[in-house]
Amino acid sequence: MPILQAQALRKQYRLGEHTVHALAGVDFLVEKGEFVAIMGPSGSGKSTLLHLLGGLDKPSDGEVTLAGHRLSILNDNQATLVRRRNIGFVFQFFNLLPTLTAEENIALPLIIDGQDMRKHQARIAALLELVGLTDRRQHKPDQLSGGEQQRVAIARALVTEPAIVLADEPTGNLDSKTGTAIMELLRRSCDELGQTIIAVTHDPRAAAYADRAVFLRDGQIIQEIKGAGADEIGQRLRLIVNAMEELQL
Repeated sequence: MPILQAQALRKQYRLGEHTVHALAGVDFLVEKGEFVAIMGPSGSGKSTLLHLLGGLDKPSDGEVTLAGHRLSILNDNQATLVRRRNIGFVFQFFNLLPTLTAEENIALPLIIDGQDMRKHQARIAALLELVGLTDRRQHKPDQLSGGEQQRVAIARALVTEPAIVLADEPTGNLDSKTGTAIMELLRRSCDELGQTIIAVTHDPRAAAYADRAVFLRDGQIIQEIKGAGADEIGQRLRLIVNAMEELQL
């Protein structure tokens, strides 16, 4: 059974007197342990799709099933609980709390869920090691570089061992070298931890780290490119760039 499934997903907005069809019937499956990149031009529906998949917004029609939970039949409190315990979020602008240390920011989802941070020290320490920040654990965000802050955000997304991690332009606010390091880290979390990841990105170099790239335009999936494993990033990059040229993206 897929870890995430969207069926006939539609989302409409009212913009003045006009109706905007942000998503126009999207069917989408993600298997456990898969790394998927969502690409497309501005206004294609990428972020809308990510928000619906993560239960941050409700579709106008269609269904999202996350880790066996049909989101449409949940009330707000139930949806919040499912989201908190099954999804890790990584945002473009990090969204770290400035008064907390790196270690405390990583532990925040556990604290919000009412768990004792002290009982999860081994998990937090392992994640600090994974993201290469063991020696920066007591530093606050303003003492960290942008890349280090994003590493903290990734560790925070992984701390609850979520069914899926959703990343919205995770390299969009970083230089190319740091962005590459972040995508390598996400790739490692997929390969070494079996983490399922969906990342929205406009960057073909970032998308090449995924197992599969899905292209959206006008609220519909128009093409997919599948890779053959983590060792063929260069091949996937060439396929993605060629597809973008053909699709005029």
